[in-house]
Formats: sequence, structure tokens, C-alpha cells
Amino acid sequence: MTLRWTPATERADLLADPVARAVTTLGAGVEVAEIDPELADTAAFCERYGVTLDESANCVVVAAKRGGETRYAACMVLATMRVDVNGVVRRHLDARKASFAPMAQAVELTGMEYGGITPLGLPADWPVLVDTHVAEHPRVVIGSGVRRSKLAVSGATLAGLKGAEVLALAN
Repeated sequence: MTLRWTPATERADLLADPVARAVTTLGAGVEVAEIDPELADTAAFCERYGVTLDESANCVVVAAKRGGETRYAACMVLATMRVDVNGVVRRHLDARKASFAPMAQAVELTGMEYGGITPLGLPADWPVLVDTHVAEHPRVVIGSGVRRSKLAVSGATLAGLKGAEVLALAN
């Protein structure tokens, strides 16, 4: 099955509400394609739709704790890589402990569906840590905030998001 890409501003029905709001401010360059929600997980999506893992980027929500305070951040890495949460991310966020945020908490805080969380439309005070490989990519496929679609966007667009920082995140 092939993906039919459309400007995301024309298909807000395929986006989570916070993502739809963010896309309107980004304008051109963000495309959306409808997919089978049962195939939203990266490996299944890539296999079914012919997208390679190095063209797909995952958004990981991290909870960073220090002195009784918890702060959240989003990390963007290619699907072929793993985020170094306990090393690079923990140190960068100046946290005593960092871990993947629990699913229910990530869903509640982002207003997005698990398996569709994306850096577009996250809470304004969250840092968005973009791996250098993602930032340099001409076009990556990412979540749309819901499981029934995917976004295509340039790495430069992700690196240019408010609160974004480009780092070597993978171990």
C-alpha cells in the first residue's frame, strides 16, 4: 500500500488537536498521510508502507527528576537508533534520574495518542531534543498525534521548533 501525502493544513481531521494548532503556525512543508491505526507502531508501519527505518523518526517522552521536581522532554531519533536516556539526555536535562515517561502520563500531558506522539504541539515549556541524524535528514516520517496517520517533515523543521536543541542523542 502506498501513502498519499497531503498538506497537513488541509487535513486537520487526521491530527490530534494540539498538532493541528502547531501545523497552522508552521504552514507549508508538513504533510500528512492516513494509515491503518493497527499499523502505527514503527516496525509494522515501515514494513506495510515501504518506508525504511532510517526514514522514520520516533518521539520519546522522557521524565527527568531532580530534587522532587519532574520535568518532561521529547527526544527525536531515527527508528534505527536508541535514545541514550540515562547518559546524554539525563546530563543535558541536569537530572538525577531520567526515564521514559509512563504511557498514561505521556498521553495525558501531550493530548496525543500513544504510538502517535510527536514533537509538534507539545507543551511549550518542554525541550525538544533532536538527534543530529534527524536534524540533517531531508524528510522524516513521524507521528501525527493520532495512530491513524503519519506526518512527513524535514529534519530542519524539527530542529527549528520552539524549544528544540540538536544533540547526538543515540548510544
